[in-house]
Amino acid sequence: MGSESQVVCVTGASGFIGSWLVMRLLEHGYTVRATVRDPDNQKKVKHLLDLPKANTHLTLWKADLSEEGSFDAAINGCCGVFHVATPMDFESKDPENEVIKPTINGVLDIMKACIKAKTVKKLIFTSSAGTVNVEEHQGTVYDESNWSDLEFVYAKKMTGWMYFVSKTLAEQAAWKFAKENNLDLITIIPTLVIGPFLMPSMPPSLITGLSPLTGNEAHYGIIRQGQFVHLDDLCMSHIFLFENPKAEGRYICSSHEATIVELAKMLREKYPDYNIPTEFKDADENLGNVVFNSKKLLDLGFQFKYSLEDMFVGAVETCHEKGLIAPPTKIENAINRDTIASIETPTSVKC
Repeated sequence: MGSESQVVCVTGASGFIGSWLVMRLLEHGYTVRATVRDPDNQKKVKHLLDLPKANTHLTLWKADLSEEGSFDAAINGCCGVFHVATPMDFESKDPENEVIKPTINGVLDIMKACIKAKTVKKLIFTSSAGTVNVEEHQGTVYDESNWSDLEFVYAKKMTGWMYFVSKTLAEQAAWKFAKENNLDLITIIPTLVIGPFLMPSMPPSLITGLSPLTGNEAHYGIIRQGQFVHLDDLCMSHIFLFENPKAEGRYICSSHEATIVELAKMLREKYPDYNIPTEFKDADENLGNVVFNSKKLLDLGFQFKYSLEDMFVGAVETCHEKGLIAPPTKIENAINRDTIASIETPTSVKC
């Protein structure tokens, strides 16, 4: 447990992962400095300001990954930093300058701020499964020793390709900097993050995860052989690894595997009023699972709390509450249950 005297910084605090992590850190007794691009944008920060203990233990700080030195003030005096912020614009017309460079330069700038502060004991960097298994020929089991094949990513340019490149290059640059500057770095590699959420808009990972329900066929290939983790489990793993003195290196954080066929079956059973496809091209009941092995995290003593059903029900219910998913009657006009959905097959990657 943290104490009020323990001040930590969370970057990307208004986002899907960041806001839930801020909530859990406050509950654990930490004083939190939350960085956002525009602290005055009430629509994007209200869910943070409404959190319990926010009045006494939370402050908002303006910072941007593309502005060198903008994290210095927020990080100065902190004992720990949770770097969650990352550009996720899959529709970018200039991915090199709008996604890839800001991601790499941003993490290095934050690490330089940690060194300058002289108070930061540990940096927790939220990486991505997209750094691990994006390759032409999929394996069956992945662990922390695996890295994505960027030549394949650049050649294929599948949905989200710039995100996979940015996170892979950023994590590799972070490890190089950490070793050269003796900075205690932990990277957490979540698979597709699903669950209830605080932010007012639709989280990018749920656009992918709930695509069988919403009919967003462009994202089917990403979850053809999917791996998933509940948002709360992921955030609790961040705190667990920050507080555990034995933690070191990379940690995969993934609790469940399911093919798109299995996922669609579960969603049809839970939400029969939606026209969820029953068949998918290049995917049937004989399709095997691809495993992201969380053994290293579990061996350290961490325990996952949530089932696959828990995370998807929580996500769908929150989307309904916030009006982010149309009622079944509106979606059924756009999806034909008997239509075989097309899906990309070269890779199975996470957002």
